[in-house]
Amino acid sequence: MKPLVLVHGFMGGAAQWDGALDLIMQQREVIAVDLPGFGENADLTPLDTIAAFADWVLSYLSKKKIDDFHLLGHSMGGMIAQEMVRKSSARVDQLILYATGSIGELPGRFETIEHSKQRAIADGPKATARRISATWFLNGDAADGYAHCAAIAEKSSSAAIQAGLSAMAGWSGVQNLGAIRQNTLVLWGDQDRTYPWDQIERLWRSIPNSRLAVVPDCAHAVHAENPEIFQRLIIGFLKT
Repeated sequence: MKPLVLVHGFMGGAAQWDGALDLIMQQREVIAVDLPGFGENADLTPLDTIAAFADWVLSYLSKKKIDDFHLLGHSMGGMIAQEMVRKSSARVDQLILYATGSIGELPGRFETIEHSKQRAIADGPKATARRISATWFLNGDAADGYAHCAAIAEKSSSAAIQAGLSAMAGWSGVQNLGAIRQNTLVLWGDQDRTYPWDQIERLWRSIPNSRLAVVPDCAHAVHAENPEIFQRLIIGFLKT
């Protein structure tokens, strides 16, 4: 059975999936990466383009002799997943784009990426980690999964934060959506503050073989807020 590769987002890490994949792991191998500059790879040199992240993940999988896999990308990881498909489509079987979009800097974002970069320098990496992590959850820093998420985010260095923001600012995958041939699940929490509905709808309507799953009363971290529904949606999709 083909493994499921998971790519986390900005200031995330492989550990964010802890406790959220038990049902899936009963059925198939799961490979969760830590991107350079984040999680357990916080000591690696950060990358500042989505394409470079995609190349890194593809190389990492090649070294493990994993050449045929299902792929899930969360948030910034969803951008990386789209780039992986563009660069090496034959290696990806089914695709899950989770709480993500086709452009890096969203119109109407709560603040520009440049302002986010300046604020991250002023506040420092740990305060930035706690602030960003709180936005993932419907109940903010009072959510059950917040402390775990914030602890992972706090591993990110100032350089990684700046590089990640630069990577998103310079990326668009809009022109490539129609060329994605994989069966694709677009998965979203209806209270997501990071990626609004119009970004999700564009993925769903532009990717030819896509289907949509909207989970109510969840924000940007459906896997932590409702792990059973999250997993059952993925399990059902991968059986198609």
